Amino acid sequence: MLCYIGQLSLYCFLGTCVPFLVSIMYNYHNFKFYGSYYLLPVIYFILVNVIAALIYKRHAYKVAARSVNLGFVLAVGVYLRVVAPDHIKIFGVYMCVLSIFHYTEFLCMAYIQPKLVSVDSFVINHSMQYSIAAFASWIEFFVESYFCPEMKKTYLVSDIGLVICIVGELLRKAAMLTASSNFNHLVQCEKADDHVLVTHGVYGIFRHPSYLILANPICMLSYTVACWMFFKERITIEEIMLLNFFGQQYCDYQQKVRTGLPFIDGYKI
Repeated sequence: MLCYIGQLSLYCFLGTCVPFLVSIMYNYHNFKFYGSYYLLPVIYFILVNVIAALIYKRHAYKVAARSVNLGFVLAVGVYLRVVAPDHIKIFGVYMCVLSIFHYTEFLCMAYIQPKLVSVDSFVINHSMQYSIAAFASWIEFFVESYFCPEMKKTYLVSDIGLVICIVGELLRKAAMLTASSNFNHLVQCEKADDHVLVTHGVYGIFRHPSYLILANPICMLSYTVACWMFFKERITIEEIMLLNFFGQQYCDYQQKVRTGLPFIDGYKI
């Protein structure tokens, strides 16, 4: 059963994106990406945020505001995919993927960890590095789309990226739901009384399944290096903690199951 704050977020997320998406479906042939249609997303953004501010207060508003805005990002992503010029369409797809990832992070936490879920569970303010990486990718995309629009029409590359995103997202959410109350966005330094080692489901295939599209060549290369370094360090820390928690039980698990990430073996005694 989804907790109250999870239900609130779901109502806000769907209540924001569904009406906008329905209007696009029924007016597909009437949309044009110029003139007054630039104003449509802006007006809708202001409207849904004002409504959220009037209805919700304090902590509920913080959750509602983030859910509303992620729903808005999803709606605008579809809007761009439908009405934008060909070289901008893939940015709309990227917005959809980004929105769904952040919102479902919160929704899954609300379901599996209702006592621990918070606005941080959206993982929007992940880190300064994450924000810099996101802004860098947006700047590169629009600079390249302005000077080399044909470069952003490489749909095969984008389609492959989208498939990777979908598979990765399904694998991560499967990992969260499988770990259930044992999952946490933060590396735990102390073992809780009810903390158990999960080795079934996707964890029977990979030790770290939750770590497993814009056609930006510069950012893609730098992201690959940065992500590999980040996960190598995080997995090392996690496995040190898990070895402290479970001892020989985790050692045996390491022998049977790989981390699932290339060239990362984890921490072994």
